[in-house]
Amino acid sequence: MRHYAGLDVSVKETSICIVDETGKICRELKVTSHPEHLARALMDPVWQLARVGLEAGPLSQWLFDGLWRAGLPAICIETLHAKAFLKAQVNKSERNDARGIAQMVRVGLYRPVHVKTLESQNRRALLTARKLLQAKAIAIENDIRGLLRNFGLKVGAVGTIKFEERIRELVERVPDLEEIVACLLAARRKLREEFTRLSGKLVSVVRDDPVCRRLMTIPGVGAVTALAFKSTIDSRRGSRIPRQ
Repeated sequence: MRHYAGLDVSVKETSICIVDETGKICRELKVTSHPEHLARALMDPVWQLARVGLEAGPLSQWLFDGLWRAGLPAICIETLHAKAFLKAQVNKSERNDARGIAQMVRVGLYRPVHVKTLESQNRRALLTARKLLQAKAIAIENDIRGLLRNFGLKVGAVGTIKFEERIRELVERVPDLEEIVACLLAARRKLREEFTRLSGKLVSVVRDDPVCRRLMTIPGVGAVTALAFKSTIDSRRGSRIPRQ
């Protein structure tokens, strides 16, 4: 007989409900919200799990990847669709939500959400962090320009490398302003250093990725665009398929 599991995930604990083909509740329990603990609870040989459903949320990518790697047939359910189904319950609780999700995956009344691979998530994090550092550095540069403009000091057109040198030239005769700007320049310098470090890591990742290298043969496509495309168009094809 096949079984179906529903997981209601919270930050600390996850409520698990396992039902059989007829919808009868076979077991209910709570475990720590960690992939290893969930897998240990679900991989009991007593259960012939056909589907393991969990609602999309902050922890769903991490938990889904751990369950999937353990060989469990995990399915991430679209949030709004799950809420609409669970809203019909009389008493709202983690236990009842786990029951509802188990019944959803049993009868097939769910809308699956694609969960990116851990590799793709790591690359998206790299791109996001790099872009954040760049944006903060540019914001400080623009603030410095605006600050100096109030004193009649015009920075003009200057590149990233010569920016700090140009600013110091403008404020060297204004001691009070020079001290203030020095703090901003120090923050900007640190951001640029870390941005450069992440850019180097990005180039290293792209260099070792055959798909990214092939994308970069297209005119106008660089390392950032290639990696962004590869990490967005994600696929688990070629990886181990969970047991059914």
